[in-house]
Order: sequence, then structure tokens, then C-alpha cells
Amino acid sequence: MFSKDSFIRRHKILTTLVLLVLLVCGWYYSLRRGPYHSYELDFLIPADGQPTEAPEQLQVGVAKRDITIDFAAYDTWVDGNDNSEYDIWTDTLKPWQKALFWLVNKKFDFYDPEEAAQSGDTYVDKNGNGRFDPVWVAGFGVNRPAKGINDPQWTRAIALRNNGVTVVLVTIDAIGIYHNDFITIREAVSEALDIDHIVFSSTHSHEVPDTMAIWSGPVPVLNYDPSYMESIQRKTVEAIDEAVAALRPADMYCATVQLPSEGFVHDSRKPVVIDDNLNAWRFTWPNTDKTIATLVNWGNHPEALGGDNGYLTSDFVHWLRLGLEDGVPEPNGVEGFGGMCLFFQGKIGGLMNPLHAEVPKRDGSGIAERSTFEKAEHLGYNLAIEAAKALRGPEAWKNEAPMLAVAGKTIYAPMAGHFKYGIMLGLIHEGYYWGGYAKTEVNALRVGDVLVATVPGELYPEIVVGGIEVKPGRDFDVPAVEVPPLSLEKKRYARQAFTIGLANDEIGYILPKSQWDAEKPYVYEKDQYGEENSGGPEVGPAIHANMLDMIRRINTTYVNLPAAKTQ
Repeated sequence: MFSKDSFIRRHKILTTLVLLVLLVCGWYYSLRRGPYHSYELDFLIPADGQPTEAPEQLQVGVAKRDITIDFAAYDTWVDGNDNSEYDIWTDTLKPWQKALFWLVNKKFDFYDPEEAAQSGDTYVDKNGNGRFDPVWVAGFGVNRPAKGINDPQWTRAIALRNNGVTVVLVTIDAIGIYHNDFITIREAVSEALDIDHIVFSSTHSHEVPDTMAIWSGPVPVLNYDPSYMESIQRKTVEAIDEAVAALRPADMYCATVQLPSEGFVHDSRKPVVIDDNLNAWRFTWPNTDKTIATLVNWGNHPEALGGDNGYLTSDFVHWLRLGLEDGVPEPNGVEGFGGMCLFFQGKIGGLMNPLHAEVPKRDGSGIAERSTFEKAEHLGYNLAIEAAKALRGPEAWKNEAPMLAVAGKTIYAPMAGHFKYGIMLGLIHEGYYWGGYAKTEVNALRVGDVLVATVPGELYPEIVVGGIEVKPGRDFDVPAVEVPPLSLEKKRYARQAFTIGLANDEIGYILPKSQWDAEKPYVYEKDQYGEENSGGPEVGPAIHANMLDMIRRINTTYVNLPAAKTQ
């Protein structure tokens, strides 16, 4: 028998279900689409490669903001078994969260319930919500809550202006920041500042809060806190504003020093290819020795402390900057320059790291202990000593005609594997493009006789300096694809050339396709680390081709100049 009430009830249920499905579909679509789906760059400034205003005195301005997280706002804990992981984290989860946790952790075997029961881990629930809310440390494994703060983390900006062009370079103490999060900063900067382009980079410290929603507990999607990223964005906008306001005439000095790999960096993946150049800039008030800023570019993972450290730190980068600003204390110290030091990460794929490097103590008393603050300090100070000697040495040179030019291009990187599916699901790197592509960016910058290229991830050095191997047993039977080495084009006219890594994005390791080696039989007899944290075998060729295009665009600004000086 027809019942009007029953019909209305079924109608309401059906309507509610349809609305719920539409809401879920809309939410999923927004995650896949991302907030800047139509954002596109493709430019060279000056537009025709030659300035409309004659280059005069270069202007420089710097500023920084402390981005150290407010540790008092998060739960603290007691590490009962001193393993830097919170073993009873599941005790604070809701039933559906526990189900997801067990699904993930059974599959990947992260969690031993018997060990957890004996761990002795406890926490202080500061906000009384019955859930463990720590600061999650990025890098190495998941489930690493912070125990405290060792040194402050920073966002640092340097503004450059000449011949009608203004460029700002920003370096942030973060493990990595996605492209959309950097675009948010660009969009928030006032147009009145008349900035032509802003280049960002992460230092890639493995001892700072998670900014990529990858390391926030055993199931990061449940625990990632976006408020810290929002704080970084707000403070970076402030630093950019202040750096531009501080623009003043400056002299620019450049130096490059070749560092031995021993004691500084180790390549943990074959073939062993290391870019051993440390590049440095120094800006002074005109015709004086008063320093405004120093800048250092070098490629090495800031992870000297290893995966068991629970204290927030910018790793060796902290002591490098401290040494160049305030000086390196005796024994075997150097005088600081004053001003502000900015560190820009270089090419760190391959994999460049200090974990297995034996770092000597400055006093000559031996080798710093592995995975300690002592090791990070001595590595940073040793770098500062080398950079200071180079900038004060006879090989340092004045950049006499620092014309500015900048090029930028949005590119679509072909993704594969878990990166592709993570982007498709909207879990990481918001913005999915049909066919499995992620939007990212490459830039190139000219500062007089210096050329700087950017790469949106962790680039294998052989793509720049050469040495790509093509061995039997590789996964793809192709010749070296990423040729010519980018350094050949970068040094066609420039006296100094380097690459800024993790620039404007972090899309993981960027490998040569002919060195992709994830399937047996392995080229080097065993599985090597790298492919699992890469966007796939097609990323390397795509990044190389587009970086080469940017470098060639910048090189058009040198066409009417005398032949290049050799380094």
C-alpha cells in the first residue's frame, strides 16, 4: 500500500545520499585540480634578451624571519626506550583511525605491538583532546616526534635589482615545499614592490617540522598540521617585503672552491659522481669592506645527525651561516664577514649525504662522532672556513657588470608509481593533470658573469656535470638521454655557474633514465636507494630538456658581449 510518509522518507534519504556523493566528488575534484590549476609561466626578462635600461650599480637588500615552530603549543613526550619514535601512538586514535593505521602498518611492518607495550612512552596532553599532537620531524622514517629545539630555523630573502629588473631569492629551512605553497607566497606579495620574479628553495634539512604531509606519524594524512606551512608563508612574505625595501647599491664578489669529498660529502649510490664546487657570493657597500650579505651554494643533504635525532635543527647549515656571519671560533677559526648569510642547496641526488663522511674536528684531534651535533657543527664550520678563505683569496673576483636577467617556465612532469597515485588522490602535491602529470617549474637567472639554474627537486649531479652511465642490465635499453651535460651550456658565457636544488618545488629524486635500476638483475649487483623516492623514469629527461631551454634563453642575453672568461 502506498504510504506518503514512507515515500517522503525514502526521498529524503535518496536526496541526502546524492548530495553526499556530490560533496565527496567535489572535494576529490578540488584536491586533484589544486588551487592554481591555470597558473602558467613562460618568460624571459628583459623580453628580447637585452635590457631597456643600462646596467648600473647592482642593488641588494636582505631580510630574514625566524620560522621556528612554537613548541609550547604542541604535546611533549617521554621517549621510554630512547628510539626517537612514539611507539604507543595508536592509543590516542579513534576506531576508524586505528583501522587505517593497522592496514598501513601491517602492510609495511612499521609497528610491533609487543614492543610498543614495553616502550614506556608517555605524553603530556596539553590541549586535553585525548590525542597525541606533537611536532612531527621530517626526513628519514615516519613517526618521529620532536623532543625540543636545538637552534632556530629561518626564511631568508635576498633582493637584487638592476637594469629595470628585480629578482628575489628565498631560502627556507624546510625539508621541501610543494609548488602550490610557493605560488601562494608569490600571490600574497604586493604588486607595488615591482618584483619580476621570486625564486624559492628549501635547504632540505631532515631535522625540521614536516611541510610535505609525508612524515606526520605512521599515517601522515591523519596528522599533518598545515598551520606551520601557513606561518612560513606569512613570514616569508614579510621577509620579501623587507628585503626589497632594503635595496641599496652594492659591490658583488664571487668565488668558487673545489672541496675534497673526503670529510665533506659521500655519494651513497653508484656511479659515484660528485659536484665538488662550493660557490660563494659576497655583497659589500660600494668601495668598502662592509658586508651586506654572503651567499653559499653547495650540494649535500643536511642530515649529519642521522635518523635518531629528535631535536629541531637546520643541521650543518646553521653552523655554516653562523661561521660566515660571526666567525668560526678557534682553534683554526676564521673571522666572520658580518651581514647575513644565505645557504642555497645544490645538486643532492645520487645521493649526496654526510652520513658516511668522516668529518674532521677543527682542532685536529680526530673525527667527529657519527650522527651527533658535534658532527653537524664541525661540518658547518669547516664549510664556513673554506668559503671564507675563497672569498678572501686571490681567486675571488669582482662581478663588474652585474646585468640582471631571469627566465621561467611552467612544465608538466610525467609521474609514475606512488608519486602519481598520491597526486591523483590529492594526498600530496595538489594538482593532477590528465595522463599522470604534475605541474612544476624551472628557472634560470643571470647576475652579470654568473648564471644560476634551478631544479624542482633532488637532481643527480651527472645530469649537470656529466658521467651518466649506460650499463648492461639497466631497466631501459636506451642511451644517455640527459645530454649534453647542463654545465656545458651553463659555462658557455658565464664565469661562474651553479644550480639551486629543491627550487620552487620538491618532486623527489631526478635520475638519468639510463641509470633507472629498479628491476633485477641489478646493474651493480644489488638494489640501490633512489627510485622509490622519484617521480619516475621520465622525470629526468623532462627536467633536463626544460632546464636546458631556460639556460639557452638566458644565454641570449650574453650574445653581444665579449667571449667568456674561463673559470
